[in-house]
Amino acid sequence: MVCPKPPRAVLMTIATIALGSGFAGEPAQAAGPGFLSHQALYELSLVKSRGSNAVNGARGRILYNFSGSACEGYTSEFRQVSELNSGEGKLTLSDLRSTSWEDAEGKSYRFKIDTRMNDSEAPPVDGIAERVGDRITVKLKQPVAKTFNLEGSVVFPTEQIHKIIDAARAGKSILELTVYDGSDNGEKVYNTMSVIGQPIPGDRSIASPDPSTANDKMRSLTRWPVTVSYYDRDARAKDGEQTPVYAMSFELFENGVSRALVLDYNDFVISGALGKFDAKDSKPCK
Repeated sequence: MVCPKPPRAVLMTIATIALGSGFAGEPAQAAGPGFLSHQALYELSLVKSRGSNAVNGARGRILYNFSGSACEGYTSEFRQVSELNSGEGKLTLSDLRSTSWEDAEGKSYRFKIDTRMNDSEAPPVDGIAERVGDRITVKLKQPVAKTFNLEGSVVFPTEQIHKIIDAARAGKSILELTVYDGSDNGEKVYNTMSVIGQPIPGDRSIASPDPSTANDKMRSLTRWPVTVSYYDRDARAKDGEQTPVYAMSFELFENGVSRALVLDYNDFVISGALGKFDAKDSKPCK
């Protein structure tokens, strides 16, 4: 967690988009190289600070494990430990752990998030969301037992990546989606806008290579520069224009892995450089 009052949505989004989520369902697998199981380690650092809430430094690490298939669904395990320096000796230490599982067809999504800030521990978020007909039913166990419904057009995180990759392959540059990932107290829903750049072929030389671009399973794959902006669906736009809560930029490979992560929190920007990357074998569908 890398902001004074970090939204859990940022962390869940890192875990599902910027750290290598994939595209769900058999049609997506047939169209591309398939979803890669892997482990990734990211190093966080401050790029710049702006606005009234100055930040002098930020550092941390993210460890991410992803596995699964279109048959059994996709599982992710995510941990982020980070430190934010706001000056005058003010340090914010955070430790976030999350696990999630998503059905390959976007019909079911299970999640659990545990957060610790300095010496205080936030109530965990634990729940399941299931798509039935034209609506999604969310059942929360924590922080408070509650059941509520969402519109059927809302997508889960892996489904979001699926649609971004489909749009990129189709040559589209803009994609708008409403996303639910269990953020905040488990009830937050975000409107998102993805801006997709021109494809980058795998054989193009790269100025700053990292373990993903050097990996034999990755070096021949196409990737796209993507920026996803997140808007609070419940907030009212001022003067007809709404400011995003945060935005993420990254290069998205066609097998779902991402590199060159940049997180823009409005007051400051941090980068997530890929330090280690290990591809794993996935069990094929029977």
